[in-house]
Amino acid sequence: MIHILDTLPLIAILRGLEPDEAVAVGEAIVAAGFVCLEVPLNSPRPLKSIRRLRDALDGRALVGAGTVLNVEAARGVAEAGGQLIISPNTNPDVIRAAKAMGLMSVPGFFTPSEAFAALDAGADVLKLFPAEVAGPQGLKAVRAVLPAQTRVYAVGGVAPDSVATWRSAGASGFGIGSAVFKPGKTPAEVGEAARAFVTAWGASA
Repeated sequence: MIHILDTLPLIAILRGLEPDEAVAVGEAIVAAGFVCLEVPLNSPRPLKSIRRLRDALDGRALVGAGTVLNVEAARGVAEAGGQLIISPNTNPDVIRAAKAMGLMSVPGFFTPSEAFAALDAGADVLKLFPAEVAGPQGLKAVRAVLPAQTRVYAVGGVAPDSVATWRSAGASGFGIGSAVFKPGKTPAEVGEAARAFVTAWGASA
């Protein structure tokens, strides 16, 4: 699953997504070039949205859940067809459960201690959250002590015009929430916002 994300390491965070709009929004984001979508579990009926997205986008994009806080929730995501487990925190039990179920694990961290605990538990990608608090300099400092091959995604406060700055500081990719999707946006508006990030990523290479 990781190699799919390597083609474009941007995750669309669809907080507040409704199941009835899931497929139209997901198609718009994938058409823009994204290959990974996250439905936070504090969205309305998130498992239904995950199932619909997985059915519609299977083979074209990874679909998973965010705000996964415990093992029971991770199991529910797996049963709904989710392929990755994303959390705002570092919980080794959730990381190990995700890997045991064959899912990709993307836990949140803010400190070096959390980053190494997540890697020791088997995390595939680390999520620096909230990235806007750490800043690019914070990421650069943590990067200096992490294994060179570690994938670190910046999540929180990233805009198209800051993608290059974050990449130069060591960001491997990004999780993007309200800058791409928020309730009330049409699929066309979501697609346009997503394309801005795809363009920014390409220009920052």
